[in-house]
Amino acid sequence: MDDDQRYRAVRSRDSRFDGVFYTAVRTTGIYCRPSCPAVTPRRENVRFYRSAAAAQESGYRACKRCRPDTVPGSAEWNVRADVVGRAMRLINDGAVDRGGVSAVAASLGYSERQLNRLLTTEVGAGPLALARTERAHTARILVETTDLPMADTAFAAGFASVRQFNETMRAIYDRSPGRMREDADRGAVATGSGTITLRLPYRGRIDLPGMLAFLGERAVPGVEEYFDGTYRRTLGLANGPGIVELSPANGSNAPGRHVLCRLRLTEPRDLGGAVRRCRSLLDLDADPEAVAEVLGPDPLLGPVLRERPGVRAPGHVDPAELTVRAVLGQQVSVRAARTLAGRLVERFGEPLERPDGALTHTFPTPAALASADPTAMSIPVARGRALVGVAAALADGRVDLGPGCDRDEAERRLVELRGIGPWTARYVRMRGLGDPDVFLGTDLGVKKALERAALPATPAAAARGALAWSPWRSYATHLLWASLDHDEHQERRGR
Repeated sequence: MDDDQRYRAVRSRDSRFDGVFYTAVRTTGIYCRPSCPAVTPRRENVRFYRSAAAAQESGYRACKRCRPDTVPGSAEWNVRADVVGRAMRLINDGAVDRGGVSAVAASLGYSERQLNRLLTTEVGAGPLALARTERAHTARILVETTDLPMADTAFAAGFASVRQFNETMRAIYDRSPGRMREDADRGAVATGSGTITLRLPYRGRIDLPGMLAFLGERAVPGVEEYFDGTYRRTLGLANGPGIVELSPANGSNAPGRHVLCRLRLTEPRDLGGAVRRCRSLLDLDADPEAVAEVLGPDPLLGPVLRERPGVRAPGHVDPAELTVRAVLGQQVSVRAARTLAGRLVERFGEPLERPDGALTHTFPTPAALASADPTAMSIPVARGRALVGVAAALADGRVDLGPGCDRDEAERRLVELRGIGPWTARYVRMRGLGDPDVFLGTDLGVKKALERAALPATPAAAARGALAWSPWRSYATHLLWASLDHDEHQERRGR
């Protein structure tokens, strides 16, 4: 988009571009989301930025009316596989707070100077400014939704001092943290004993019931549960285990709504990481309009997409866990894979100090599984060896599935491991690494859907046909799976 196109989006208050770019008004010193309901400023007074951090670095404060810091993230960073996309995923995951800019640069194979130059050129802000924006957003959530003391809030959000926390919050939001807490709408964002309740925004429409049901069908006993349209699971976080509950915030599939998220954390400083995992799990930063533009005209996928508008590509909270579950699920049904994973959790998972209903454990870590006996896992010995082998590779770093990993390299290294085939590696790439452009051409469900539609279903022919669905082939894969249910529903209606 050029600036004239951006301004037209602002004039029409198009919410599809919230988080894609930000509008700063020179005469007021405020930056907004494109859909801000305030009077549209004159064109000569407007500047556009690729990130909230860039607007803040230029001296603009966040609008108190449209709250531009709370919009969904740009889907671009999930699509892009270059160093900037990888760096943005790392920074959003809190890597700067954990290890500093030098650690982020080293993991990408660049110097700090190179990384700063690349990010400043692309998004208008360097890694420190981007991390500062993430810290401020996390702090705002804690200030407005909890009764945590301000000093604890500052350190939980990643600030080095209370003074830095206060100065940053005033600079970005033009209010002190104390005033923000006084003004918070506690009726809309409730609190509870030991629980943080959030509203996770998304762009466009979302098939949330379908996605939560997808996760529920695969729920592992002890780690996950699904009932009455609500999905719950345990999380293995940096400072201790957590529990998350995800459910629709309203009964409609309307644009601009929220997912209700309730978190119980061991340490409040894990809030940012937990929220990022939930957003990745539900693919909340996706751009469903862009997906529909490519897949909607397709004669096979279009009818399914119109029946289930807002279809997303469910991700996962932990790529390592997903990899282990994918190995367990090779050549067995979904129900059998759940049973096997439940046994693994019972034997190798970490029990919760305070079980919550059916949630009793966190999923076993790669380190815990790397030393396991592959002959004592109630699965074929070859698959047990493959599971222990992949766990060891994840534990010692031979395979990197972190947010800043090179997806091509991760897939290649997975396939090199004994017992890991192309389907497993690509499934991990699609769901564990959030790649929106993965097509599972050898998948049995995909093959069945193509055969029902009288389309070429051999892996090579299917892959060639799927090129028309790029860069959204992961969404096409989910729609092909959904088309099987769609066809059965149509047949029942016909009878």
